[in-house]
Amino acid sequence: MLRVDSVEKAYKKGGLFSVKRQNVLKNVSFECDSGECLGIIGESGSGKSTLGRLIMGIEKPDRGHVFFNERNVVDRKVRLGHISAVFQDYKSSINPFFTVEEAIMEPMKIQKNSKQAMREKSKNLLNQVGLPASYRNKYPHELSGGEVQRVCIARAISTEPTCILLDEAISSLDVSVQTQVLDLLKELKRMYNMSYIFITHDIQAAAYICDRVIIFKEGQIEEIIKIEHLKDVKSAYARRLLHSIITI
Repeated sequence: MLRVDSVEKAYKKGGLFSVKRQNVLKNVSFECDSGECLGIIGESGSGKSTLGRLIMGIEKPDRGHVFFNERNVVDRKVRLGHISAVFQDYKSSINPFFTVEEAIMEPMKIQKNSKQAMREKSKNLLNQVGLPASYRNKYPHELSGGEVQRVCIARAISTEPTCILLDEAISSLDVSVQTQVLDLLKELKRMYNMSYIFITHDIQAAAYICDRVIIFKEGQIEEIIKIEHLKDVKSAYARRLLHSIITI
């Protein structure tokens, strides 16, 4: 379904007139199957979020390609309504002048349904993410961080996409709320049979929700392993990364 093929990305390093470039992603290739939750684990600065932007088509790779159902995601039509995202900074993810209902309905406009149908669906989506229908008329500043992130999730699933990219989607939340959101994501995945790309530095969260994980180091794939075999990682880097959480 989602295929990343030999992707590379570099950015200019230094001042305005510098010709130096820093390689952020180096020959990255992997696939995410239909209905799978694939984790991408790595330390800060390892290139995870850059990879996420390429998957979303926000940026283009210098080399290689990202394919969704064998079509390049550079084409906006390939992504539209089929790939959604939930980001870490939920405060800036929603227009502060939109009500909750308006925020959830925004992506649905591409489907050209009636306003009444969209309003009814937004009400159902709020119920699915565990928020009362009365929240439709609230504004983001009136909600807690966990509630805003639930609205972001409702918005992300509003077009019933095949794949959702979750880029550090729970890291800004209180620990008590993180598990609630992870449970919500697991339930929604079951309901809609969606695939997740779960980008995180939190190994415990990845182990809780993912089927497989990619261990990322300095812009390269160090190891890909199924969750049930996580304690059997082979590379020294992966073992060090997991040591504080898992007894290896």
